[in-house]
Amino acid sequence: MNSKGVIRILGFVIGLEGFFFLLPALVGLIYKEFYGATVYASTGLACILLALLILKLLVPKSKTDKGFYGKEGFVATALSWIVMSLIGAVPFRITKDIPNYLDAVFETVSGFTTTGASIMNDVEVMLRCNLFFRSFTHWLGGMGVLVFILAIMPMAGGSPLSLMKAESPGPTVSKLVPKAQKTALILYGLYIALTLAEFLLIVFDPSINVFQSICHTLGTAGTGGFGVLNASSASFSDYVKIVTTVFMLLFGLNFSFYYLILMKRLKEAFHMEEIRWYLGIYLAAVVLILTDLAAKGFGLGKNIINVCFSCASLMTTTGYTVTDFGEWPVFTSVIFFTLMFVGGCAGSTGGGFKVARIMLLVKQIGRDVRKQIHPNRVTTIKTDGKAVSEEVLASTNRLFITYVFILIISALIISFDGYDFTTTFAAVMSTYNNIGVGLGGICVGDSFSMFSASSKIVMILDMLFGRLEIIPMLLLISPSTWRK
Repeated sequence: MNSKGVIRILGFVIGLEGFFFLLPALVGLIYKEFYGATVYASTGLACILLALLILKLLVPKSKTDKGFYGKEGFVATALSWIVMSLIGAVPFRITKDIPNYLDAVFETVSGFTTTGASIMNDVEVMLRCNLFFRSFTHWLGGMGVLVFILAIMPMAGGSPLSLMKAESPGPTVSKLVPKAQKTALILYGLYIALTLAEFLLIVFDPSINVFQSICHTLGTAGTGGFGVLNASSASFSDYVKIVTTVFMLLFGLNFSFYYLILMKRLKEAFHMEEIRWYLGIYLAAVVLILTDLAAKGFGLGKNIINVCFSCASLMTTTGYTVTDFGEWPVFTSVIFFTLMFVGGCAGSTGGGFKVARIMLLVKQIGRDVRKQIHPNRVTTIKTDGKAVSEEVLASTNRLFITYVFILIISALIISFDGYDFTTTFAAVMSTYNNIGVGLGGICVGDSFSMFSASSKIVMILDMLFGRLEIIPMLLLISPSTWRK
């Protein structure tokens, strides 16, 4: 284990978070929240000084340093997200918008993991600087802080791609171009361009002011869902809802799709099978729900916009809400619950199990059925015209089994709080799949503050397991990782 390399990464992360604290400090100054601005500025300065201490004195760079490879990449990623969250919770605690530190950590982890589950019952009483930082954590966590570091800082020695593999959601992560740093620059360039596009499209709408537009856009880009209003997105105009729906779907797409379009490789881009499955699942869900609502006398009208918005929000794990899901029919609620599991595409900012893995599992079931009919037939599973290796298929199966195991264990622990099955299981699904929206006792307008401290710790771990896709967290707690 290259411990010095891991600590150096943590130093960069702490320093970068310190610089990012200056943005909410600026927001505090703009809105004359001088105490909040002072808290963020002083916390940011402390982080920068700590980072300099780590990088210059504790682990200065040396020509004899070991390489940085897969194991170090996964461990550094898991530790980085934990450290970021523990530090990010400090301003919430000091400003007393969230007096309990565990609750502040829950809120911060929820932000960085783009979950959007909140312990706040009334977000409108929070300082603007805190509201901005909540949404900004979504934007940072969406593409990944370590990917940002790779984009601005070349990393010599070892495999920088291991950091991207550990932090980027999806079955596989590959370089768009030969150098990992240039790949990270391209990803963040596309990310920033889409973010600016959404902001410019909604900022002039009278139903949303500039501050709300910024926070709403940051939450959409990171597919996070923290709102600055208690009503989430319900008070915004139909135009804002439509634009948000489109961009939630765009941020839920594999970013390789945009790169191929940018490189004018249109045929290759639109040939991506995962994209077709993603849009197909979304459209099928919308049609089924609208049919169910019409058959049960709910009518269409404004429900079309709300259904399209809600399906996009749940499938991309954004978590914005425009209506109370508990008021809709059971069939519709079951579809919503299913979308929570599916998630976005691999290589997107969305959470969930990912469409690519769903696709591979379905294809494996189909292959097994065909083998029963033709036992001697050799069948290869393909995506985008290319054969999928048995190792990738086995990895998908292992991850699914681990995913279900952690889901069940988490639900069993949280069940000791004594809430009904729907509330308990939906809370786990919401945090584990990084969605933030619950069902049962935690529907729209409710928060996760009602759960016990032990349940909140479980859900914090679930959010980290879900965002980092299990393996980095398992490696972090495995004794064999730390043996010489």
